[in-house]
Amino acid sequence: MPSEILLKIFSYLDAVSLLCAGCVSKRFYDLANDNGIWLKLYSSCFPPKRMIWKINPAETETISLGCATPQGRRPGYWKKEYIFRQIAAVKARVMQLVKPVDPQTGLPCKNREAIRASGLSWVIVLKDTSGKEHVMEQADLSFKDTSVTIFWYSAHWPCLNILSTLELCGVTPLLPNQNRGANTNGPRRRSLIAKYSLSNLTKTSVALGADKLVQFFIMANLKRTVSLPCFLTDVNPEYGLHDYNLHLDMHSGTHTCMCGTFKSLFCRKGDIQNGYLRLTVVSVKDNAKHLPIIGTVGLSWRTDALKGHVKDCYLMDVTVLDETRKPFWCFSAPVNMELSSSTSGLYDYMGHIYTTEYADSEGKVSVDLVWLEETKEYFVINLVLYISTKKVNSWYGTNY
Repeated sequence: MPSEILLKIFSYLDAVSLLCAGCVSKRFYDLANDNGIWLKLYSSCFPPKRMIWKINPAETETISLGCATPQGRRPGYWKKEYIFRQIAAVKARVMQLVKPVDPQTGLPCKNREAIRASGLSWVIVLKDTSGKEHVMEQADLSFKDTSVTIFWYSAHWPCLNILSTLELCGVTPLLPNQNRGANTNGPRRRSLIAKYSLSNLTKTSVALGADKLVQFFIMANLKRTVSLPCFLTDVNPEYGLHDYNLHLDMHSGTHTCMCGTFKSLFCRKGDIQNGYLRLTVVSVKDNAKHLPIIGTVGLSWRTDALKGHVKDCYLMDVTVLDETRKPFWCFSAPVNMELSSSTSGLYDYMGHIYTTEYADSEGKVSVDLVWLEETKEYFVINLVLYISTKKVNSWYGTNY
């Protein structure tokens, strides 16, 4: 087909389709870089403030003084200008969306809108021993106050015994379009978040829970902890930390078991031991602050044909704010509940005690729950944060 006819056809394509056409062959790539086509797209999306009228025998066109002639530019110039302007517009939109901050969490409160505006999605890239890649697109998302849970399920997962690595990647379209759904065939940018070896998976990972069909594992270094910039304030080491807030969300990804904000947390000098500062959120001695767990505790899973529920494990989202209401320590991690050998001796609660423990380089969380057989529910009777003195010292520039 003559190049003139192909250029005429390409002139009717939108930007995403034009980029896809340029991937077909070297000839299509050169034609799809035509400055005349991209100048038309650029002018229609970014109308200039100053205009001149150019009379065409067939029609009247409006073009800008700054881009009146596509000639004299290198092939692909207006394509690059168009892409850069589109990316800049999306970034500006996302930055505006993440500016509003939730006073309870200290984090952006319009994450859902920001993710939608950016076109962000996530993929799992599985590589087998022969080097072949299997790209698994996300199936669903669930938003909480301080986290996003991503679900993958499909009937076409490769066999685990032939896989060597797993890569978690964030993916954004080169040209996000809010009027379209996610287009997995268009040009996209992939950013590596984490990479894990799948060899000896059961030996290098921590078992989280299981039902009759599946077993959950926490992969090494999968727990995501966020460290944020230092904000110096006046803190007296003699009195420890004071006026801290905690936002806690215990959930299954879709179902919330417990969500709340705990204010005015503090620790005294005597609460600083063994390299940690102790912040008591819920005390076993204070019945008025004991909290019920709503619904069944566990993590649900599904495929196209099967589904199930693994009990006694959940997702824990923790956001600790300092006295200036700046995020001090944040993480979201899967945790499990283990049956304690002790039994509740509290007058109000007669039942088995379950414990949940989480730890990373910046701190620890300890939760005690009691199971009430009569009402078939859990109660949180003890919740304590242990913050590393190294974390506090680097944050405030003091020595505890």
